[in-house]
Formats: sequence, C-alpha cells, structure tokens
Amino acid sequence: MAKKKPAKKKVVKKKVAKKGSKKNCVARETLCVGSKVKAYIKSKDCMTSADSITALSDKIYDLLDAATERTKANKRSTVKPQDL
Repeated sequence: MAKKKPAKKKVVKKKVAKKGSKKNCVARETLCVGSKVKAYIKSKDCMTSADSITALSDKIYDLLDAATERTKANKRSTVKPQDL
C-alpha cells in the first residue's frame, strides 16, 4: 500500500490597504479599552456591536488629528484641553 503524502497547508496572504484609502495609512491600533467601553454601554442598558470599538477608535483618531492641527496652528507643541 502506498503512503499518502500529507496535505499542503494553504498560505493565506493578509490584505493590505491601498495607498490613500485612509488618512495617514498607518496600521491603526485601538486607542480605547474595549472592555471599559462595553461595560459603560451595558450600564446604560444597551448592547455593543462588534464594530463599535473600531468605529470609536476611528473617531478618537479624527479628534486627535484635529487637535494636533489646532495646536500647531497656535504655534505650540503641547495639546491642551481647548484643542479638543
């Protein structure tokens, strides 16, 4: 009886974002603590969808981008509460 060859594993390539598809096309990490956000939402008697944390993090990036632009426009290097 002939020996069977082990099946080859499929190599899955990660999708890479196209240039210019997002502002500052840098691999963005989550800026908020997901468990804390979910707990807060749950305390308001609501549920959290799977994409909510990512959407919230994107909003935070937008807010911080605007704040840093305002900081630079005011010739400062420190982001202050009024920049937010």
